[in-house]
Parts: sequence; structure tokens; C-alpha cells
Amino acid sequence: MTRSFLPVSSFELPRFAGVPTFMRLPHLALSDADIDAVGIGFVGVPWDSGTTNRPGARHGPRALRDASTMVRLIHPTLGINPFETVNCADLGDVAPNPVDLQDTLTRVSTFYDEVTRNGIRPITVGGDHLVSLPVLRALAKSTPLGMIHFDAHTDLWDSYFGGFKYTHGTPFRRAVEEGLLDPKRMISIGIRGTMGDREDIDFAEANGIRLVRIEEFMARGAQDVMVEAREIAGSDPVYVSFDIDGIDPSFAPGTGTPEIGGFTTFDAQVMVRELMGLKIAGADLVEVSPPFDPSGTTAWIGASILFELLCPLAACLADGVKQADGSMDTRRG
Repeated sequence: MTRSFLPVSSFELPRFAGVPTFMRLPHLALSDADIDAVGIGFVGVPWDSGTTNRPGARHGPRALRDASTMVRLIHPTLGINPFETVNCADLGDVAPNPVDLQDTLTRVSTFYDEVTRNGIRPITVGGDHLVSLPVLRALAKSTPLGMIHFDAHTDLWDSYFGGFKYTHGTPFRRAVEEGLLDPKRMISIGIRGTMGDREDIDFAEANGIRLVRIEEFMARGAQDVMVEAREIAGSDPVYVSFDIDGIDPSFAPGTGTPEIGGFTTFDAQVMVRELMGLKIAGADLVEVSPPFDPSGTTAWIGASILFELLCPLAACLADGVKQADGSMDTRRG
């Protein structure tokens, strides 16, 4: 019997029933026999030991799984059913070590090494923003990636607390230093908030990383900024990282480092839809901290952005992807 990779229908099992998985997709371990049929895998990284102030993002994957049971099949604007375009699955969580940061970084990169060996494009659900670094260590082994980054913060700091190099404010500084990201193909959109100094901005300017402050974003609009983002990304593989604090906290209060004056939820949707046609190597959605939003609204926003990210990634894989019936489809989306 061929496994179905379609989400469980809400007409067969109510959304509030059953064991939640990302978007009600089948849960597969990397050791399962059917893993070679999967094209896109959702992975939870429930870990926030890189957080420097308000913790709680370790609970993000569980809340996002629950919220994502409300996601339906078809994107109303793009006209895409990503679940029929490519086989998708929930690959479970990377088991973190909550008392050893370096061990967790190794665990995450080892897990993603196996994901890439199986030819699966990952969508990562954090967790704080440090989780992006070990993911990039696995995805960018052969060549540096470009990056389109939606965030209130640059995450380009060098160190915290007397020289500690690994926090949620340093992942992309480390990624540039390790040759995982090409700084000339990086753009960070939505930067704002008070500053202690200009260290991160100076690093960006010295290395050719494009920073779009929120004031520029508001003056130009989402679509115009994304024209530039696509030009910077170019035709080579690009990583997409979406920190939920890029969205204004009036919409998404459940995050560890909120900054006023951010994107609306519709701004976020418009920008992610403009990723269509890019060669996306992987994506992440990070920093949802459910304890700071008992209403669950932030988790629902995060789940909605995950679906928006899934659609351009599925379209990217539409040439020769593995289909739900096991056949190979040769159409390009």
C-alpha cells in the first residue's frame, strides 16, 4: 500500500482531534522505508539556549504543530497546492541537549546532514535564531548560500558577555566567517530598534551585506524591496530565514525580543510570495515564544508563514519531484 503524503482531511478527522503534526502531514523518521519519497521535510528544533533575555522559543515547534492543523490545501493567491506538487512530511524534532549548547549545535548539524543525504529540502521550525547556524553548516557544505532574512535584528553581532560567540544574535556573523553564506548575496529586511553600538552594522557594511531598515521598507513598500531582494539572491541557491519578531508585536507579541514598528502580517505574506521562482535551498521560521502569547495568535501567524514558505519551495522542486503516487513529475512550477 502506497503511503499518502496528503494532510489528513478535516472532514475525516476534526482539526482539534488526533496527534498534531505540521499541517497534519505524515510523521516519518529519517530511518523509515518511505523517507526516499519525501521532497520537503518540516523539522522542529525545540531549543532556546542561545537566547539572551526572554526564553520560551523552545516551546515553539509544539505550538506551531498545533496551530498548523488549521492550514488548508490551496494557496488562494498563488493557486498552488504544495501537497500535490511535492511529497511533504513532518520529520519530527531534533533532540536538543538543554544544558550543552555546543553539543546541541552538533546534534542539529548531524541531523541535517542526514536530511540532505536523503535529498530532502528542510523547513525548520525553531527555537531561537541560533538554530539557523547548524542548519546552514549542513546545507552549505559545498558552496556558500545567499540569504533573504526577515527580522527586526541583524543577528550579525560578534560576541556577548565577554566573548561568548554563540547566541541568537550571532548566527549570521558566524555563518559568514565559516563560509556558509556569501555576504554579497545577503539581504536583511525590517531592521529596527534601539542600538547599543554599530558593531553589527559596521560588519554588514564592510562585507557588503544589504540591510533594509524598517523606515526604508515602509517608504518603498514590500514589493519594491523584494525586487531588490530577488536581484541580490540571483539565480544561485538561497536560504530564507524568517524571525517572527520582524512582524510588529501588536500582531505577534509571542516572541523573546519584540520591537515596535514592524511588518504587518500582510506585508509578511506579500514578501514571502515574492520568493516564487528563486532556487530555495531551505527555510526557517524562528523565535515564536508561546509563553508570551497565551492567545495562540503568534503561533497561528507563524504557522501561516510556514505555509507561505512552503509554496515557493514546492514550486522550486516541481521539476522532477517525488509525487504522492510514487511517480516522477517532470513539470516545472
